[in-house]
Amino acid sequence: MNQSKKLKFLGLLACFFGIGQLQAQERKAPAYPLITHNPNFSIWSATDQLAASTTTHWTGADHSLLGLISVDGKVYRFLGKEEINYKTVLATSDETGYNVEYTETAPQGDWTSGAYTATDWKKGSAPIGDDANNVKTLWKSDDIWVRRVFTITDPASINELLLKLNHDDNIEVFLNGEKVYEKTGWTNTFQYFPISKDKMKAGKNVIAIHLANSAGGRYLDFGLVDKQKNNAAKIQLAEQKNVAVTATQTTYDFTAGEIDLKLTFTSPLLMNDLNLLARPVSYTTYNVRANDNKTHDVKVFLSASSSIAVFRPSQEVSAQKYEASNLSILKAGTVEQPVLQKAADDMRIDWGYFYVAAPKSSGAVQFITPQSTAADAFKNGATASTASKGKSLALNTMIPLGAVGKTPVERFVELGYDEVYAIQYFNKNLRPWWNNSGKETIENQLGNAADAYESVMQQCAAFDKQVYADALKSGGKEYAHLCVLAYRQSIAAHTLVKSPEGELLWLSKENNSGGFINTVDVTYPSAPLYLIYKPALLQGMLNGIFYFSESGKYPHPWAAHDLGTYPLANGQTYGEPMPVEEAGNMIILTAAITKVQGNATYAKRHWKTLTTWVDYLAKEGLDPKKQLCTDDFAGHLARNANLSIKAIVGIACYAQMAEALGNTETAKKYRAIAESMVPKWMEMADAGDHYALTFDNKDTWSQKYNLVWDKVLNLDLFPQKIFDTEIKFYLTKQNRYGIPLDSRKAYTKNDWILWTATFAPTKEAFEALVKPVYIHAIETDSRVPLNDFYDSNTGIRENFKARSVIGGFYMKLLSDKLNKR
Repeated sequence: MNQSKKLKFLGLLACFFGIGQLQAQERKAPAYPLITHNPNFSIWSATDQLAASTTTHWTGADHSLLGLISVDGKVYRFLGKEEINYKTVLATSDETGYNVEYTETAPQGDWTSGAYTATDWKKGSAPIGDDANNVKTLWKSDDIWVRRVFTITDPASINELLLKLNHDDNIEVFLNGEKVYEKTGWTNTFQYFPISKDKMKAGKNVIAIHLANSAGGRYLDFGLVDKQKNNAAKIQLAEQKNVAVTATQTTYDFTAGEIDLKLTFTSPLLMNDLNLLARPVSYTTYNVRANDNKTHDVKVFLSASSSIAVFRPSQEVSAQKYEASNLSILKAGTVEQPVLQKAADDMRIDWGYFYVAAPKSSGAVQFITPQSTAADAFKNGATASTASKGKSLALNTMIPLGAVGKTPVERFVELGYDEVYAIQYFNKNLRPWWNNSGKETIENQLGNAADAYESVMQQCAAFDKQVYADALKSGGKEYAHLCVLAYRQSIAAHTLVKSPEGELLWLSKENNSGGFINTVDVTYPSAPLYLIYKPALLQGMLNGIFYFSESGKYPHPWAAHDLGTYPLANGQTYGEPMPVEEAGNMIILTAAITKVQGNATYAKRHWKTLTTWVDYLAKEGLDPKKQLCTDDFAGHLARNANLSIKAIVGIACYAQMAEALGNTETAKKYRAIAESMVPKWMEMADAGDHYALTFDNKDTWSQKYNLVWDKVLNLDLFPQKIFDTEIKFYLTKQNRYGIPLDSRKAYTKNDWILWTATFAPTKEAFEALVKPVYIHAIETDSRVPLNDFYDSNTGIRENFKARSVIGGFYMKLLSDKLNKR
């Protein structure tokens, strides 16, 4: 059964048994934010039941938080799951180097057997691939055949044998001549696949692999592991009653026997206070009370994995326990400490240090154990540290709450991360914002966070209430829910630092879509959130791009696409420019800052650069040549009508800023250019009941989301007929999870849908466009931090997750605030 038919069949079953509505009501998000600070310090739960899965980093790697509660000696689990423990049988390259035999010519004979003699094969070191920076043996042909011979002494001693594999693309794996695994497609990280240990024999063995490249990159790294038995005593599950998500908090309600537990994760990302926003400390709050009018002896326990401070689980860490001021503290980090030595998309930080802290007044007992023994240690009352160096350690905090009755008892634990250096900016290492001076300490930050706990929680509660109320008024319940889901995710895809020139830099990571830093066409859709709550942060997203051009490092008459690959902002690493896209984005966003702030001070600072860019748009923007736009996954396109709108709007924005600066003649000149382009655009794009995707094909269509700025900034360029015609047409193209991006495929982008919905002429049309996006958020099978690029029929993500662009959900709220609605 194909995926589409399967989903429809499951949907019919759900409706038949009456569970479809129940599931929709229970789910609040595709993944739940727990700890959200920046691309490095970002922990999520990917299941509706908090105890149903191991918590992960946004990339999907395990970043385990384990929560237990003891009620009169009976232990319940409410947070996370114990991680699976593996013992290496045959090492992968992240553990130790190894060599293979390989050929790029189809071999003759039984090349998968142990008896085969690979006399004419080459020898090379793993991993194998086409990226010289990340592999040891280059492979650039269509096919490769690989053999690895190894010796096993006692295969019977293996508990459960798994293939540990990271590959790109299509693969066949043989063990001693028998096929044990095959897949069409690729992985982004190591995955584990069970194979029968009966295929193994004492003595010499061979793994043989055929890998075929079908598209994109090439990569191979592989080994074998033994899945260890879980000898821990079974622990009961607490019953989860509810989960609620607000802008800054995720709260769960549990019942653990005779005790009710409210567990709250708070990342106080309040943009009105940059020092608080940048402080890399989140709170985990336990609020417990008896539910039977009796008193019970209660203890709560948090075990945080040292994996939060590593890139690969094979990296050795050191951990320590100490005290500072009013806190008990646990600290862990890699022994290696490779500060800012790598840049990639699918990457976790492996420098700096992870911290777990609790007020001494709470009576917290902290200790360090191997991760595999943490739960048993709590259950058995063993609170002595048994490890300080190794792999997969656990930072454990037990808080005795004493005799708990009907009066609630509340305690909190802090989780923090000190990156030491956060960003490399044109070859200079920058400290995180909170320690720009180099004189601040993480202990002081943790102490300040503890002292300010009550105040911060009150501020968060008030802010969360206001965000929801504003979004509710602007767009209704479903829109408000989407705004809430977007808030922490968007912010946590950025890092705040100060440039050597003293400018604020709010640098995004293009999560799960290349890993680029400060990508302009990621800034563009993200902007509404920051224009509402802190325009200075949007300036911080533009400052580095302006510097890149104005310093002469980027000599083109349009803006750069990015500043590098996160966290190294040393210059563009994306393969090619997007001239009209990025020049238009920078001008429009500078104009939006001018409008929101009520003055053109920021525009004046960069006027020469803005003029260079607008002149490029005036020359090339009306009928763009073949090039990429922000929807680069769709490929190159010439005569792109939506990109043309961006150029026209950009020119009008420049005129609007010139007027604000008192440059009346300049304003008139560029306003006339923009106005002259509009009727030409209408003539070229007119396709009767809609406007085309490209000027040369009237049988196409697309969302014209760039039109939204004409309304938001009151440019008054395009006649209302265009907006009405497009919205009416879009409503005939709706699929279950939204309007497709354009006529080429069924995929869509939810940020663009909400921009498009913002210029809908009626409340009913707005809600009709937003509803499918809301349904996607609570129904999608893609259980990742909300992805913005998915199939509008199935809801399955095409790519992307945890990206900042969903800050664009706030466009309607921005429009209403600017236009006093």
